[in-house]
Amino acid sequence: MKVPLLDLTEQNQTLRPEIEAALGRVLDTNGFILGAEVAALEKELADYCGTKHAIGCASGTDALLLALMAFDVGADGEVITTPYSFFATVSSITRLGAKPVFVDIDPQTYNLDISQIEAKITERTKAIQPVHLYGQCAEMSELRKISEKYGIPLVEDAAQAIGAEEFGIRAGAMSEIGCFSFYPSKNLGGMGDGGFMTTDDDALAHKLNALRVHGSFERYYHKWIGLNSRLDGFQGAVLRVKLPFLDAWSEARKANADFYRAAFTDAGLTEQIALPFERENVRHIYNQFVIRVPERRDELKQFLAENEIGTDIYYPVSLHQQECFEYLGYKTGDFPESERASKETLALPIFPELKREQQEYVVAKIAEFFA
Repeated sequence: MKVPLLDLTEQNQTLRPEIEAALGRVLDTNGFILGAEVAALEKELADYCGTKHAIGCASGTDALLLALMAFDVGADGEVITTPYSFFATVSSITRLGAKPVFVDIDPQTYNLDISQIEAKITERTKAIQPVHLYGQCAEMSELRKISEKYGIPLVEDAAQAIGAEEFGIRAGAMSEIGCFSFYPSKNLGGMGDGGFMTTDDDALAHKLNALRVHGSFERYYHKWIGLNSRLDGFQGAVLRVKLPFLDAWSEARKANADFYRAAFTDAGLTEQIALPFERENVRHIYNQFVIRVPERRDELKQFLAENEIGTDIYYPVSLHQQECFEYLGYKTGDFPESERASKETLALPIFPELKREQQEYVVAKIAEFFA
């Protein structure tokens, strides 16, 4: 049996007639850059996330970059964030000349360890940038208290977390700016790159709308130095077709996660692997189902590959150990939980269309490996 880490074939084929019709609308109107489809999508996304505004852009990476630009983060600034995330979380900071100030992660959730943040705040701190890793929100209610105490804005890296919730509030609605990705592997994935930002602040929305178009509201007149980061009409049209199915897909991922949890427990594997931890009062959307394998992680990954089971490591190198960030002066041992996670975590297939027999095969092969 083959079990890919991700297979979009069934999802896209099921929606193919609607997608082709949506692409035809864009062809008929020539609305290739931004345009009516993107404007409609932005309204639908704002409604979905529970925010006043949603602003489309070219990628999740650009969403983070634009958000920090909106707060005038620059060479004299610091941004507190995690070393255990996708590269763009930190590159968005360093590309503006600012310094990423790392805080280690909670070993259960892999999100920022809130207890360490206040000690890292200085007069140069311009923002705190938590990541909702794997589809589970960081402790935003506690972060909000810190933000208000020190007057420091929050920028949510919610690239993996559209529809995730804490106390019934959705990702992107718990900060000054939320940042999302439409990369095809996301719960709401496009057919190429794309991203968007959310905010309740009218002034920030106004600025973000300009920053994504070279800092301009009127052609050839530039208020700020912005980017060329516009969501294209084809992506907007495709995403509008997919958005109504998002909650059902996320619930299917949750059901798959629940099945894994029960099956691994019944197989007596909870001593060999640690299952994902779900915080109370959250909605976890399971963009990834990540287990922790304290011993022989790489051997298990190879064994599963030999049995045609797709897996991946998110992330094999903590960001403070990346070669390009050596100049920051961090060293191995500075963030032990992040470093340990990079050596022990392994993502298993969790996509909505995953079949039960495929999951049973995954569990059986992991049991075989440890036996």
